[in-house]
Amino acid sequence: MELFKATAENLEEIIGLYQRVAAAMEEEGLDCWDWGIYPTEQMVREDVDRGRLWVQQADGRLVAAVTVMTEQKPEYEKLEWTCGIRPGVFQRLAVNPSIQGAGWGGGVLDDVQQILRREGCDCIRCDADARNTRALRLYEKMGFRNCGDMKREGLEFTFRCFDKPLKRETPLLPIRMTPAFRGGALTPWGGEKLKTAWGKDLKEIPTGESLEVSCIPGLESRDPMGRTLPELVREFGEKLVGKYADKPFPLLLKLIDAREALSVQVHPGDAYAAEKEHGKLGKTEAWMILDTPPGGGELVYGIKPGTKLKQLKEACQQGKAVEGLLRKVRVQAGDVCYIPSGCVHAIGAGITLYEIQQSSDLTYRFYDWDRVDKNGNRRELHLEKALDVSDLALAPMPVRVEKAYGGKRILKEKYFILDVIRTDDSGVLPPVHDFGMVTVLEGQITLRWTNGRMKLRKGETCFLPRSVPEITLRGNGALAVAMPG
Repeated sequence: MELFKATAENLEEIIGLYQRVAAAMEEEGLDCWDWGIYPTEQMVREDVDRGRLWVQQADGRLVAAVTVMTEQKPEYEKLEWTCGIRPGVFQRLAVNPSIQGAGWGGGVLDDVQQILRREGCDCIRCDADARNTRALRLYEKMGFRNCGDMKREGLEFTFRCFDKPLKRETPLLPIRMTPAFRGGALTPWGGEKLKTAWGKDLKEIPTGESLEVSCIPGLESRDPMGRTLPELVREFGEKLVGKYADKPFPLLLKLIDAREALSVQVHPGDAYAAEKEHGKLGKTEAWMILDTPPGGGELVYGIKPGTKLKQLKEACQQGKAVEGLLRKVRVQAGDVCYIPSGCVHAIGAGITLYEIQQSSDLTYRFYDWDRVDKNGNRRELHLEKALDVSDLALAPMPVRVEKAYGGKRILKEKYFILDVIRTDDSGVLPPVHDFGMVTVLEGQITLRWTNGRMKLRKGETCFLPRSVPEITLRGNGALAVAMPG
């Protein structure tokens, strides 16, 4: 039996239905419905007058009612939904208590979705008292996605919000990412700037890395509901990550705080990693310098010209002797360093940077500055593999990024593309290739799209799905946009 629009002739029966549902909820200990306060007779009359109240009958009596709207509630504008730019909404779903649990609610929702599709909506949104387990189970069973809780003024309890796409082509919306952190004994060189300067909720000090977008096992970034990026890829597939739906996730995005210098290291290429590291990806990366000590910072960026492999090997075996063969460069905030696989490198003390790289955790250490831990132990080195993959001819130089308003493509390499956008009012994001990652580097930026927005402060990152709608920017600040090459 299908829903049909209510008329004034149905008013008395509709009011009786809502009164019975409110009373049944009160008996269950739910006080979110209190007839006369919410819902009210005036609400019902207005819904009927505006042609947005739909009802269902069985055996000549009214058994269900629901309000269906093609305009979004004002309080919904602040929520971070997962999909859609033309939302439809339903509220005040009421099913006669005598038939609840018999599938009537699901049937009503099927009809509601058909109504909204006919009205041109591409997604459906709703909310329910977070204590109303019957309603929550129904929405989850019907394929609705939890979008978090909201509060309403004057009420102590919260409302759980849900959405669901209505069409195959419904776009996915930007996803605010919650990073994973690598700290403590794993990054003894780290500090606390990720907390003090970048607003990260660190669990331990020191912490050296905030993995903003990561599929590294055990260090996965998450959406606001706690779902990991690999889980999102499995759920949304091509709409989220394009051609990478059935491939290993290709990129890893980090913010790094180096209170002390990192070890001198090198990364393998894809072929070596596949052969020697059980099919893993190699690691090419790039750094954007965000902060340095006063006067600038220092990096290891290659090996001094003329150095032979035998000479490097002998120096590595001696330890400190390798320092004389390291090529060091000075950097300032805004410099970008491209580090292909095979390039020997090390981040210097006091430097904070943005890193985009292949999704790989392979690092071969040459040298760790003769440091020991509190027990007198040195960190593990990987001299044989490091020497195998080092390209002594690599001698790149940092590239300076000028602080000009507008967008600028900084890197376009095999594995990734990196843009920097600076705005004092408005701007636009470049088209997304398979997926994108936006990180605010300065100020505060609002991403805006049809019927939606997301405000990002310095240090926050959001994921741009392949099917994301066109996005414009408002605010004063700078952001980095990375995507696959």
